Amino acid sequence: MTATCSVFLFAGIPHSTTILLLWVFVAVVTIALLAMLYYQVRKHKRLSFEIDQLSGMKRHTVEHEMVLKAMKLVTWRLDAHTHQIVFDSDFRDAPDSYVPQPGITIEEFVKQFSAKDAPIIQKKLIDLCEGRTEEYHEQHQVKASHGDRMYWTESFATIAERDAEGKPSVIVGTAMRIDERKKLETELISARIKAEESDRLKSAFLNNISHEIRTPLNAIVGFSGVLQFAEDDEERAHLVSLIQENNDKLLKIFEDVVNMSSIEAGDAEIEKTAFDVDAVIRELIEEAKEHLNDRPIDLSYVCEKSPLIITSDPDRVKGIVNHFLDNAIKFTDKGSITVRCEFQPNNMLRISVKDTGRGIAEEDLERIFDRFVKLDVFVQGVGLGLPVCRSFANAIGGNVGVESVVGKGSTFWLDLPSNVLK
Repeated sequence: MTATCSVFLFAGIPHSTTILLLWVFVAVVTIALLAMLYYQVRKHKRLSFEIDQLSGMKRHTVEHEMVLKAMKLVTWRLDAHTHQIVFDSDFRDAPDSYVPQPGITIEEFVKQFSAKDAPIIQKKLIDLCEGRTEEYHEQHQVKASHGDRMYWTESFATIAERDAEGKPSVIVGTAMRIDERKKLETELISARIKAEESDRLKSAFLNNISHEIRTPLNAIVGFSGVLQFAEDDEERAHLVSLIQENNDKLLKIFEDVVNMSSIEAGDAEIEKTAFDVDAVIRELIEEAKEHLNDRPIDLSYVCEKSPLIITSDPDRVKGIVNHFLDNAIKFTDKGSITVRCEFQPNNMLRISVKDTGRGIAEEDLERIFDRFVKLDVFVQGVGLGLPVCRSFANAIGGNVGVESVVGKGSTFWLDLPSNVLK
């Protein structure tokens, strides 16, 4: 049939012309087939490229999600025109993390931030929306979803899309909890301050100890040299008493240093036993009278109960009260010193030493128990006695304190808890 049609088609046409037309027909068909083949190859390549792109996007989406999970981030989008914020993916593991309602405005969003941070964050986000800045990075505090607790967060944002006029249209951002980092920063700052304070205290210690040791040592050496030239027994006895007095001062300095060192090293031993605190205080009173040096001071003692048996460390209690007495005598020129042993309304036993001496300024009361604090640089001591008293009082379950008025005197006290009473 085809052959017949071909015969009829080319009937009446010269043979050479017929051959030419056939070649033209074959060429056109070949070109058409080649064009179709080329189109199919390009279409295949385009489809392969799109498939690779989709695979890559899927892979990047998975990787992106893994990064978000690993960093415990939350992502959000901000419409630069309406100022509305929407949180997308949230991989924060803290259940109290703040998640705003979708479509919340910047003004409402920052109300959950601390009063200090809210205006700063609001201004920076608006600057991003209006194109005044390209990026945003801040650390700030946010109120937790449950309760009034504040937590730390770190936020990043940048312009993701712009409109036809080149103005920002979409802002994207992330945020993460940084509570642990802030805690570590605080600890590092505290450690640095502590190290600086330790260095300052070391310098103060060396400065004080060199001066305080030199004074009694010079007296001991000087009076010892004069002693051999003393002609009568009275003068010799006086020099010996001066040497002994400075020897006691030197020994007291070393005892304070050793006690403070043992406390800081955790080697201070506490041995609790039953003893008569009334008898201990009376013994201290008699010893203190010998150091009044004929000054017009009335030294008295009042106790609600005698004997008064308690269970505690007698050496520590005695050391604390003795130091209070020494200070009272040191800073009182005339008047009275009264030692009391009485029960408090809270069933605590209070041992107090009240004097009518110089007194302590109110601003110095808080630091009087700190190490190396000397309110009067002309008075003997390295500033370790009261800190040692406080440490020993805490070690036996008690507490120390002071009340004072400048020009009227001071009252130092030691409180022992009721569970030490027998």
